[in-house]
Amino acid sequence: MSKKVKSGKKVNADAEKTAEKAQNANQDEQISAARNKAKPKTESFKKSFIENVKTVFIAILLALFIRSLFLEPFRIPSGSMYPTLRVGDYLFVTKYTYGYSRYSFPGGFPIFKGRIWYSEPKRGDVVVFRFSKNGSTDFIKRIIGLPGDTVQVKDGRLYLNGKMVERKENGRYIVDEYVAAPEFYRQYTETLPGGLQHQILEISDEERIVDNTEEMVVPEDSFFVMGDNRDRSDDSRISVGFVDKDYLIGKAKFMFFSHNDKGSLLKPWTWYRAIRWERLFRGIK
Repeated sequence: MSKKVKSGKKVNADAEKTAEKAQNANQDEQISAARNKAKPKTESFKKSFIENVKTVFIAILLALFIRSLFLEPFRIPSGSMYPTLRVGDYLFVTKYTYGYSRYSFPGGFPIFKGRIWYSEPKRGDVVVFRFSKNGSTDFIKRIIGLPGDTVQVKDGRLYLNGKMVERKENGRYIVDEYVAAPEFYRQYTETLPGGLQHQILEISDEERIVDNTEEMVVPEDSFFVMGDNRDRSDDSRISVGFVDKDYLIGKAKFMFFSHNDKGSLLKPWTWYRAIRWERLFRGIK
């Protein structure tokens, strides 16, 4: 009897081992199936991620290509070009108009020396250029003097090559945006040699050193620039000096957006009244 009992225990133990093996095999199959099922999803995710990275990289390269060779956006941060350009204006500058220098490209990297495919700016052009004294600040002004010209301001009046530049008063102009208190000016239509007419502002003809300067001769390959807001502009009359052609970035072409200070970013219902609708996509002259 004892032998039969022992034999029964052995059979039961073998059966338990067999069942355990079968269960483990089943679990292994389930794990393997789960891994195989997850593998395509992982591979699909990796492939999708790589494709997204490629798309972003190509988009960045395309944006840099357009920005370097064709159009670059700029924002007007100060009032030195009133009334032509106002604080809050956003505009496009064409890079190809005057050719290319190191400052045509992001970061101003010295890819090459000098300027290639150069075309000389015209008197009256509104240009963006790099400030030569620090190599990092961009300015926007109007070209007044060309290479070889003599330029002087006497008692508030502009003289080019010994002749007083014609101007005609148009009345008063008030700046009441982005200022602590309203500023009052006299507005004039100025006619440059060659016939180009544009608007300028003057507080008076007796404002500090900008209204009385020495006679200056514009060097070769350089330009004399001024802001249209004549009494509120740091330009070739003061610290900017002459602008070498290699520091030109491009010509201001047209505005694509403009806003005043009457709205709040945190109050979407004020955005409509903050947009200067009449200035959108306006050309610059």
